Amino acid sequence: VKIFILFNFFCFYLQATFTLYVCKTYGSGIFYTFNKTAFHLKTTCPVTLTRFSHAGVDCHIIVQRGPNGLMDRVEIIVNKVTTLVHNNTVTVEGSRISLPYDHTYQHVFHYGIYTRLQSKVLPLSVTWYSVANGVSSLWMQLNQDLVCKNLLSHAYECLATKYQTYLNLCYKNMNGLWHRESNCSFFKELSLMCGSSSPVWSVWRSKSSCSQPHCPGDMHYAEMGPAFPPTCSNPQNYTTELTSTCLPAEGKVLNDRVDGYHSIYVEECPCVHAKIMYAPRQERRTKCQTCTCIRGNWACSANTCPAKCIIEGQFITTFDGKQYSILDKCTFVAARGLNWTLNIQYSGQGVVIEKAYLNINQVCLFSLPTFAGFFYSTTVFWQSSMFIQVQTSFGLKMQVQVSPEIQIYLNLPPTENTKGLCGTFNNDTSDDFTTFSGIIESSVQLFAQSWSMGTCTPITGCINTDNEIFAEENCDQLKDPEGLFAVCYDYACVKRTCQCSTALQECLCVSFGNYAKACATQGITVGAWRSETNCIPSCMGNLRFAYAMLVVDDPVEGCGCTSDSHLSNQQTCSPRPLCSCHHLGGDTPPGPVVIGGRQCLCENGQLHCPKVCNCTVGKIGVDCAQIPVDTAHRTCESLTKPVSEDNSCISGCYCPDGLFEDHNGGCVAYENCTCEFSGRVYETGQSVETNCKICTCRGGEWSCIDEACSGVCEVFGNGQYHTFDSKWYRFDGHCQYTLVKVSGFKTESVPCCDESLTCSRAISVELLGAVTLMLSDMKVTETLQAGGALLAEPLYSIQTVGLYIIISVPGLGITVIWDKHTRVTIQLEPQWRVRMLGLCGNFDGKVTNDLLTSSSSEVFSVLDFGNSWKTATPPCSDVTHETFPCEQHSYCAARAQRRCMILRSDTFIGCHLKVDPEPYYQACVLESCSCEFEGKFLGFCTAVSAYAEACSAKDVCINWRTPDLCRTYCILL
Repeated sequence: VKIFILFNFFCFYLQATFTLYVCKTYGSGIFYTFNKTAFHLKTTCPVTLTRFSHAGVDCHIIVQRGPNGLMDRVEIIVNKVTTLVHNNTVTVEGSRISLPYDHTYQHVFHYGIYTRLQSKVLPLSVTWYSVANGVSSLWMQLNQDLVCKNLLSHAYECLATKYQTYLNLCYKNMNGLWHRESNCSFFKELSLMCGSSSPVWSVWRSKSSCSQPHCPGDMHYAEMGPAFPPTCSNPQNYTTELTSTCLPAEGKVLNDRVDGYHSIYVEECPCVHAKIMYAPRQERRTKCQTCTCIRGNWACSANTCPAKCIIEGQFITTFDGKQYSILDKCTFVAARGLNWTLNIQYSGQGVVIEKAYLNINQVCLFSLPTFAGFFYSTTVFWQSSMFIQVQTSFGLKMQVQVSPEIQIYLNLPPTENTKGLCGTFNNDTSDDFTTFSGIIESSVQLFAQSWSMGTCTPITGCINTDNEIFAEENCDQLKDPEGLFAVCYDYACVKRTCQCSTALQECLCVSFGNYAKACATQGITVGAWRSETNCIPSCMGNLRFAYAMLVVDDPVEGCGCTSDSHLSNQQTCSPRPLCSCHHLGGDTPPGPVVIGGRQCLCENGQLHCPKVCNCTVGKIGVDCAQIPVDTAHRTCESLTKPVSEDNSCISGCYCPDGLFEDHNGGCVAYENCTCEFSGRVYETGQSVETNCKICTCRGGEWSCIDEACSGVCEVFGNGQYHTFDSKWYRFDGHCQYTLVKVSGFKTESVPCCDESLTCSRAISVELLGAVTLMLSDMKVTETLQAGGALLAEPLYSIQTVGLYIIISVPGLGITVIWDKHTRVTIQLEPQWRVRMLGLCGNFDGKVTNDLLTSSSSEVFSVLDFGNSWKTATPPCSDVTHETFPCEQHSYCAARAQRRCMILRSDTFIGCHLKVDPEPYYQACVLESCSCEFEGKFLGFCTAVSAYAEACSAKDVCINWRTPDLCRTYCILL
């Protein structure tokens, strides 16, 4: 067996140089070639300025002058996309555009007084200046990747040896054409070539009678200034690019929130939220935030906002905002405080809650589906025919939907500490999966099982094709951009409706109702959605239906009463069997029955059960039918699970009194009990590190202490983001965006030939304002900032390890891992906690506030959040709608789901308990919905490798690549 390892190490200290090659045409027919040779050609025929093919992309630029010498028509064809400049308008593929214009292959935007087209698939830019009757000057730039060395020429001082050449060109330019724009463009280019230190810079306009260009609004013209002037959105523009431009008045910025052409003081800048304009000092209030518009940005303060745990079927949102779905059905501890417990029991038919119990001081004060026994410390009342409100004296509030399914919305005061399925309620999402034994699990299944009571049954996936088709067709209403539910899309709708075991329409209405309630909680009114979706409930007697009944907490819907009446409690009964067997104070129906783990028979009122025998390893037999004892708490595992209230007896072999069965099947004393974590057994005294904690096994339970740990943000594929605080979202923008603001991480997607896909990602990293690293084209390039100096010690190091490039900045506590394509991982040391902003979130441990815009405003729309982090330069349009690749390539969806099942398969089974595969599976499907790019588009391989890397970080190495699946090639050194 041969093993090939690729490992290189190198450091950058010096500035890399880039040579821009320029071809120009201006005046009435002057051409300035790449090799710096100038000539004049007078013609009104179309002229090819350049034509070439690079990396499989074709480029063709054609100019045509009119009788006055100005360019009447400019045609730019890049990758079969035609951009036409004609009659002072710009069209792309025949459609007139407004600037700035963002296309997958190119950006078109104002560049000072000019207009620039910047290609995203070629190292090419085309810039022109439009006048009243045409285009007076145009130039294109190519970098050294596209131009051969034999086209290079030496630099020369201004007109030192070419005075006569330019004199002759000037004569030819004015020969019979006394057109001011043609002549002025020549003098303008001459002054630019000589520079501001030359006398011609300050006198050429007065000597040639060339007036300054007109600027819109109250802007003024500058011969040389920043290409991107300061605006309300970006009052401090740090760009070093200079050009002829229009600027706002001194000390002012452009109000780009209105028209972008008028100057105001930055203190007068308005703010924008959800496309609504707010005046300076105007306040905007939400339930959890109060924001004031100051200098064009939002200054926000947090209001007292009660956290909420939401339990809707199998879908659970913790107090701290973590969302997950349980995988088994049984009885769980939903939440537990100092002296209270909320238990929920799932039905054996369908994934719905069958019963719920609220116990305070070990007394059941509230239970469903029937409720009774209300004490002085608890108040229960109907809010509508669908909702019940439960309130306690210590601040617990529970809103319970009782029809058509039981769903629970639990609020607690900020001082309450909890555990259970609802998480820890401490504003730290990372420890929400704390088990009953006190350790933090990564697996949803292991976490939920630790809070279970009794035997659990797995929740099966959707196997009913008719249900699935019905769910997908009807749940599409949630993502219809013109429909009632146009705000966002709820993935749970399809899953819930597909798994429905009762009436499909009723399950669909439950999903729609959950979504509408979530919108109402955020102050968003969906409208009369029930009449549009055939979900109108029937009200009995004089009850009336309303979407928002008048209640103290979040609005509820349902049938309610008039102000002079109250809603009564309806209860139903079930008949008891006529003939039964009595067992431990309960009734057993006739016929075969399993009691205490044994197969028994109830016949003629007598219960017949086999005896317990053949116990080994020091265990004794227990026969519950003869001597009922508590067998539920005789194992080490029982010490780490909630106490079952029924103290049930199950016949079998058990350890003697005073001893407990450990995880290996032996009998041990309490202090020697073993612990379990992620499927492994640990002896007393052994320790593990997990989720920023060090946990030690003591008497069957985990004792944990906190430790500082780093944060990780990951972005890959077609816009899959995993923030420092573990929030998953998808944002597919083609502009340049800020990933991490503090250290200047910027990212830009590089498209494939299919414009809907991303084939690579360009990353820019600014370090200490002195060095900029550019990660693109599978290499890293360093550029020293203006005024930057060589550092005494290396600021960073670069390693190539296998398929990845790793950039380490030890002095700043930053590590960047790049796969040379679309995937980049940023690791930050603990000192950066609560100091982050950008697409990677704020690194404060809370997943609920990661969508914080560049103006410090919390939003719920991923599009608003992503668009706010566009960089100021170059200008780029917003993403206006979310794309769904599996709909664009619908014929690929089934194939994508089939391929991505590798993440759920036995290939990765060793990692499932440590890293939840579901978010990676969802990302994989989205990344794999393209059938035309087999072997070229690496979305599937990138998504699978992202999960494999997450497993590796948990010390689980998966050998998943094969010669036929995401094969890699290594170089023999």
